[in-house]
Amino acid sequence: MDITAAVYGRSESKCELCSKTIGLGVYEVPPATVPGADGSLLVCETCREQIETPETMEAHHWRCLNDSMWSQVPAVQVMAWRMLNRLKKEGWPQDLLDMLYLDEDTLTWARATNEGEEDQAPRYLDCNGVELASGDTVTVIKDLDVKGTTFTAKRGTAVRGISLVTGNHEQIEGRVNGQQIVILTKFVKKSK
Repeated sequence: MDITAAVYGRSESKCELCSKTIGLGVYEVPPATVPGADGSLLVCETCREQIETPETMEAHHWRCLNDSMWSQVPAVQVMAWRMLNRLKKEGWPQDLLDMLYLDEDTLTWARATNEGEEDQAPRYLDCNGVELASGDTVTVIKDLDVKGTTFTAKRGTAVRGISLVTGNHEQIEGRVNGQQIVILTKFVKKSK
């Protein structure tokens, strides 16, 4: 049986990512280390275009990965992982990535192109999702009891010249009432 017939049979003639039944073609998942049908999947024109031309990606289209990521076909799992990584700044793909389990060989294959890996440094985001950087000024958005002290960091307090806590992208450090304290990023917003 040739690769095309095997892939069409396995997929029941549906896109293995979004389930469309028109404009289908076999797509060999790079790098081509897995031979035959196991290294390929059936995709529609829309999926193929967005896979091959990332700047044309429409995040809403890829909500289909919520279903297809559970496929038992490693090539489908690899493409689901790669597409979710491309979209993880959208928010919802990160939740799916957290649930997706790939065995060691499949994960190695998924990472082989370094796709989705360029932004692996943790991002420090304020309560509005705005990225924070060392030296920024933030405003506390609610009254916070400061552990180990007798004062409360009041809502509206400006914290200037923050530093980022290494190893925990949900925490920053800054001076309030003359004391260096740790603050959760979800309780601050970046000042202009």
